[in-house]
Amino acid sequence: MLARMTTEPEQQIGVGTPDAFQRLWTPHRMAYIQGENKPTGPGADDGCPFCTIPAKSDEDGLIVARGESVYAVLNLYPYNGGHLMVVPFRHVADYTELDDAETAELALLTKQAMTALRTASGAHGFNIGMNQGSAAGAGIAAHLHQHIVPRWGGDTNFMPAIAGTKVLPQLLGDTRRMLAEAWPEA
Repeated sequence: MLARMTTEPEQQIGVGTPDAFQRLWTPHRMAYIQGENKPTGPGADDGCPFCTIPAKSDEDGLIVARGESVYAVLNLYPYNGGHLMVVPFRHVADYTELDDAETAELALLTKQAMTALRTASGAHGFNIGMNQGSAAGAGIAAHLHQHIVPRWGGDTNFMPAIAGTKVLPQLLGDTRRMLAEAWPEA
């Protein structure tokens, strides 16, 4: 049965003047805005989430895959469904601080992440990159991390284009499980 569309304003008693806008509430984003899980300083012992995540189970830490020197983890505040990050275990801020083995494994896990995302979600393309330093937009500048954001042709709809809002259709735990199952063997 189809729902009847109406142009009548939604009644919201006690929350201001009723208007014709429907609202999509995302209160979980306030945690990010207020700095939840952000380190208090530049050191590994200053609450760096990328240093504490590896001590958790894969499910609790949203870890999709672990290598010898880097790991792949879902972004807790994703730009798109399936948004992964490849992170060195070692607390380093700059790409030039990685040794050769870490650099090679970061590249390998990036390739594996792309394969897993194509397998699990049919991603058509990717935005891949690192924000080096807070001036470049790094939310956690003290610990290097590379973003892998899957993209799909035609994935722009009115929400991001008009409202600056993304709708993510899957819980992070479900996404982690799906990608872990699709992760290619080394």
